[in-house]
Amino acid sequence: MKQYEFWFVVGSQTLYGPQVLDTVAARAAGMAGEMSRVLPYPLTYKVTAKSNAEIAQVVKEANYDDSCAGIITWCHTFSPSKMWINGLSELQKPWCHFATQYNREIPNEEIDMDFMNLNQAAHGDREHGFIGARLRKPRKIIAGYWQDADVQKRLGDWMRAAVGVAVSKTMKVMRFGDNMREVAVTEGDKVEAQAKLGWQVNTWPVGDLVAEMNAVTDREIAQLMAEYGESYDFATGDVEAVRYQAREEIAMRKMMDAEGCTAFSNTFQDLHGMDQLPGLASQHLMAQGYGYGGEGDWKVSAMTAILKAMGEGGNGCSLFMEDYTYHLVKGQEYSLGAHMLEVCPCCAAEKPRIEVHPLGIGDRQPPARLVFEGKEGDAVVVSLIDVGGRLRLICQDIHCVKPILPMPNLPVARVMWQAEPSLTTGVECWITAGGAHHTVLSYDVTADMMRDWCRMLDIEFVHIGKDSTVEGLERELFLNDLAWKLK
Repeated sequence: MKQYEFWFVVGSQTLYGPQVLDTVAARAAGMAGEMSRVLPYPLTYKVTAKSNAEIAQVVKEANYDDSCAGIITWCHTFSPSKMWINGLSELQKPWCHFATQYNREIPNEEIDMDFMNLNQAAHGDREHGFIGARLRKPRKIIAGYWQDADVQKRLGDWMRAAVGVAVSKTMKVMRFGDNMREVAVTEGDKVEAQAKLGWQVNTWPVGDLVAEMNAVTDREIAQLMAEYGESYDFATGDVEAVRYQAREEIAMRKMMDAEGCTAFSNTFQDLHGMDQLPGLASQHLMAQGYGYGGEGDWKVSAMTAILKAMGEGGNGCSLFMEDYTYHLVKGQEYSLGAHMLEVCPCCAAEKPRIEVHPLGIGDRQPPARLVFEGKEGDAVVVSLIDVGGRLRLICQDIHCVKPILPMPNLPVARVMWQAEPSLTTGVECWITAGGAHHTVLSYDVTADMMRDWCRMLDIEFVHIGKDSTVEGLERELFLNDLAWKLK
């Protein structure tokens, strides 16, 4: 991960004189330093902007500084909004309007006109808010006292979404082969994805991967096998199958790193020259932060890497997932999520086991894979789909639980969860919205963070939560369709 930071740009004007401006600058720098101790990324005070030229200059610098993931503005005093027009019109980074003030309380004995002239954020932030609305700029508005934990939490969550945008803008996906044949939802407009999201999605022949695998040395395999032994329990005597997965992992990582790719996809329908479908190899790469999508699903691959970046510093748990089967006993409705092999061990409740079993699909040798149960906790599942003419992100709230059944004959990693507002209504809403069978499951990222991410990138957002109904969602989708066509 890059070392991202956010710029604190404070609005004022020359009307108040140098003493007031010095006070504003000192306070802003102090606020940025204090908040940086609790926020997930540093908040760097940049300038007390007093003119059109200053604002345009700091925006220009932010646009071209790769370490700047967004700007946070605040108006300590009154800052006439016409001088923000040129800068905000050119802003290409996420923007948060922080409506706060330096003092928590109105000081009854001290308040006079000097105090009022200096401490008029309530005045300044409304002027500042107008120009954001007038320019129709996407922005996050957070109001509250800057030292309150709930306010800092909201600001931190917005920062994480903005980092997701920064990662998206430089995302490169390496596709080993093409999509699974005849599958609709894993398709999509790669040109539109690059224009809208910044993703570079390209294909590398499986033959290139096989050639890279053949060049892997025994020493490299031995080093990775030792790493496997430290991280996982060996529950197989078929060491050669595990060594083959190590060979695949090393080769895929070399190819991705050489091209600057942080996500990848493959399909069991295109394994020419390979003995095993990458199972353990894909799982261990995901544990290191790479995104993955099965069956050639490049959209979920990129989204997995993005959510991993957004959740950095949290549980460290965002992963490729698929709804596989339901438990429909009345009052005990659950979804069982898994995949053939490729579930990231970041969600494991206990130390994963390396096992080797026949796959039953793909016509290859039994692959080594990690087997474990997922941990408990609140989470979301998200799906990015191409609905023709635009992208839509669907996000559903879920509650992961300890699997209610041992399933001793199911040799895959699995997660079990309850869905909001209920399993059946949630399924109906998901299908109505066109959600894919592949998702990213995250214990770190919230629906609000994903809403912010979509707002920053100007794509449609659909949330399925505790208050969702099929009828309400149908109306929302109808209105969304009209609005996006008008855009």
